[in-house]
Amino acid sequence: MSELRINPGIEFRNTQLELYHFHLRLAILAGFVLVMFVALFARFFYLQVVMHAHYDTLAEANRISIVPIVPNRGVIVDRNGVVLAHNYSAYTLEITPGKVADLEALIDELARIVDIAPKDRRRFKRLMEESRRFESLPIRTRLTDEEIARFAANRYRFPGVDVKARLFRHYPQGEVFSHVVGHIGRINRREVEQLEANDMLSNYRGTDYIGKTGLEQSYERFLHGTTGVEQVEVDSGGRAVRALSRTPPVSGNNLVLTLDARLQEVVYRAFGDRRGALVAVEPATGGVLAFVSKPGFDPNLFVDGIDPQSWNELNNSPDRPMVNRALAGTYPPGSTFKPYMALAALTYGKRTPHQVISDPGYFMFGGRMFHDSRVGGHGSVDLYKSIVVSSDTYYYMLANDLGIDAISRFMAQFGFGSRSGIDIPGESEGVLPSQAWKKRRFKKPEQQKWYAGETISIGIGQGYNAYTPLQLATAIATIANDGVMFRPHIVDYVEDIRTRERTFIEPKPLRKLEVKPEHIRVVKEALVGVNKEGTGRRAFAGAQYVSAGKTGTAQVIGIKQGEKYVESRVQERLRDHALFIAYAPADNPKIALAVIVENSGFGARAAAPIARQVFDYYLLGKQPRTVKDDDDATQD
Repeated sequence: MSELRINPGIEFRNTQLELYHFHLRLAILAGFVLVMFVALFARFFYLQVVMHAHYDTLAEANRISIVPIVPNRGVIVDRNGVVLAHNYSAYTLEITPGKVADLEALIDELARIVDIAPKDRRRFKRLMEESRRFESLPIRTRLTDEEIARFAANRYRFPGVDVKARLFRHYPQGEVFSHVVGHIGRINRREVEQLEANDMLSNYRGTDYIGKTGLEQSYERFLHGTTGVEQVEVDSGGRAVRALSRTPPVSGNNLVLTLDARLQEVVYRAFGDRRGALVAVEPATGGVLAFVSKPGFDPNLFVDGIDPQSWNELNNSPDRPMVNRALAGTYPPGSTFKPYMALAALTYGKRTPHQVISDPGYFMFGGRMFHDSRVGGHGSVDLYKSIVVSSDTYYYMLANDLGIDAISRFMAQFGFGSRSGIDIPGESEGVLPSQAWKKRRFKKPEQQKWYAGETISIGIGQGYNAYTPLQLATAIATIANDGVMFRPHIVDYVEDIRTRERTFIEPKPLRKLEVKPEHIRVVKEALVGVNKEGTGRRAFAGAQYVSAGKTGTAQVIGIKQGEKYVESRVQERLRDHALFIAYAPADNPKIALAVIVENSGFGARAAAPIARQVFDYYLLGKQPRTVKDDDDATQD
């Protein structure tokens, strides 16, 4: 019988243990699957129930596009309804740089279909530097119907390029109103930040332009209007399918000005090719009738974004057309300062109307001789004659008697050396000198000291004196209005485009001068005498009204003691400025003005004839004649 042997290399399987491990793995897997299903259900519940409103809104946003509707900008008109700024619609070819791979190649290809000039390329390049790449920028504006049709047929070739309808601003009067109406321009980053800080950015969605200068800037919040909104359903390609709802925009309000457009044109033409400024106001209200700075510029150049070449021509011109001389230009007032000096003398008791001084043609002070404009002087001079013949010697002596601080204190009442608060930006303060001013102005102690000799020149409107034509016009209007000063303003009222309701800019008296009526009367009689028998008589000969005025001549460069000023030997831009202040009719003033003609010599010769044309037109309706300088005028 054979013996059963067990092979020690054979292992028996533990079926029960294997089954246990299988069940364990199955349980773990089932648990994992269950956890995944729970997580998936939780996520599903979160998305479909908890976040339903949020994702429903996002879905709608993908389906619905919110399109801003730019409002019409308000119109600007003069007192008689003459349009100075309005809008028109035109088509623009625009590129979104962020959607274009090779911008230069794209523009070259576009130029085969639509005329794109070098200035268009330069402007586009500058706009790119000022804007973000996802913004749509114009490469060509005011497309013709033929150009629109050509592009439409080739549109598929130009991703990132589109034709858009835009509102454009237009200034039909061109450079005549450039400095007062101002202009609009594309919104830059700094302005975006300002709008955001003022919580106004949402109202500028879709708007590319904002007021940059003049009334366009200062009345921006009235002119801009309220942006509308349109909800548009779009397809997967972003193309509009249908409009769902629309909130229409509200057009900006209109501005009606105190300015007279025809008078403004008369003034602008009267300057000819000369540089200067004129401001005319209504004494009883402060309403500005004419506001001219010559030369001006074409504000239409800025509407699309001025090209670099045009900007350089304007910015580098020696005539400085971009400078608003009427508002920001400061000049020595010359002898137009003398009526205020005379009023100060009466107020402070330094002179009486009939007190007489001897004018030998010079005034000696501190070993220096201050010359009168007339060799040999004017003989015996009282206050009336000092203004009528414009005696320098009289005011040299008077300035020394008054002292600089008394002069400064009195002149401040007329607004010299301070902003008037007119409703356009950029006004200069000018310089009303005093001892305190000099200490603020200079750093070195030896420069801060005020010398008595400096006061002498101040008395005839020279020295540190520097005022704007606006300040000179406001000051003479105050005398014309018997010492009551009004804040000058250019806007008469704002008109609501919907209701036609008018919000008037009410005349605002700034102050009543601390002067006696009889003193003002004495000075006003002398100002009438200037145009009847004095330095302004030639310009106003034969006038059908009685006017009052004062001529002035302001030095541009100083003349050394003992030297004589000879105009023909001085470079044209270094010659004296001509000034004139006036009002009319003398007994019931309707208009007061200040005019300066740069580098044109005597005020009687160059400035007073312009004032005569203004008065003739405004008071009598006379069309201006050709202005010729009064070559016989040899004083002020």
